[in-house]
Amino acid sequence: MNKKLAILPVLAILIFMLSCQKQGVQSNSSATKTIKFILYTNKDFSGVNDTINFSLTIKKKSNITVFDSALTSMRIKDIPGPANKMIFQKTVPDDGSTLIVGFNYSIKNVGYSWFLDTVAVNEKLKVIEYPFQ
Repeated sequence: MNKKLAILPVLAILIFMLSCQKQGVQSNSSATKTIKFILYTNKDFSGVNDTINFSLTIKKKSNITVFDSALTSMRIKDIPGPANKMIFQKTVPDDGSTLIVGFNYSIKNVGYSWFLDTVAVNEKLKVIEYPFQ
């Protein structure tokens, strides 16, 4: 009789643990997209001392910002050539959205512009290569 009473709590705990397991398909929360940003210039800007500010941007097509990061201010003449490209990589969660990715930049006393591209729903890696001109 004592053995039966000792097994009863163990059975109750086992049944409780089995009943708490989730059923069905669980989403893969580790799915990601990787965006590689490459920035350089093919032109000779050695005489241009104007300041330029670049930022990297990743947005959903619905205009929700996923990632936005300003790079350090620099002189246009200091934008590296093809041999010394600036390379940045960012991995973001993949929720099945189309993404708009690229570079925004502003030149003091000149204006604001951008270089953008799209990351399709099924793309897992996108390279955004921008030879500034």
